[in-house]
Amino acid sequence: MVRAKPSLQFKAVKWVRKLPKNILSDCTGVLTVYNSEKKYPELIRKVSYFEQEKQREYTYLTNALHLTAYQVAELYKNRWQIELFFKWLKQHLKIQKFGSSSQNAVRIQIYAAIIAYCLVAIVQHDMKLERSTYEILQILSISLTDTSTPKDLFNKANFKNIKERIDYSELNLFNF
Repeated sequence: MVRAKPSLQFKAVKWVRKLPKNILSDCTGVLTVYNSEKKYPELIRKVSYFEQEKQREYTYLTNALHLTAYQVAELYKNRWQIELFFKWLKQHLKIQKFGSSSQNAVRIQIYAAIIAYCLVAIVQHDMKLERSTYEILQILSISLTDTSTPKDLFNKANFKNIKERIDYSELNLFNF
């Protein structure tokens, strides 16, 4: 199931007449552009749905001919929520890829990342830090081997630019 592009060229061969609320059209047909038709010659279903909340029309293409038009719209809506969740995971929990494809391994990796995120949020709240959770995670990730206390670590990380952060009395890889 995918959202149809506005430039979709589609020839309908069968229409559903009685449509439920918010379903604008429900038809079965074939793709008419040469490359698309060659890659997918079977019948495909096109469902147009009007979402009340956003006051917007969406058009979906699917090969699930056995579902109702409303089920197609709801499935895509739920799929989109899953996509947004994974986007949030990647951005906030720094999960770029999963270590394994097994369901258990993916769950463990997600749970571990959520636990780490929650612990950082608790530290942020308890220490009354005026930083975003993302910024705290960044400071912690670059300071894994630092033996400073958390309070000193966050005070030391109060800098406007990178030059202020460098302490020249310490050994530095880039000091010549």
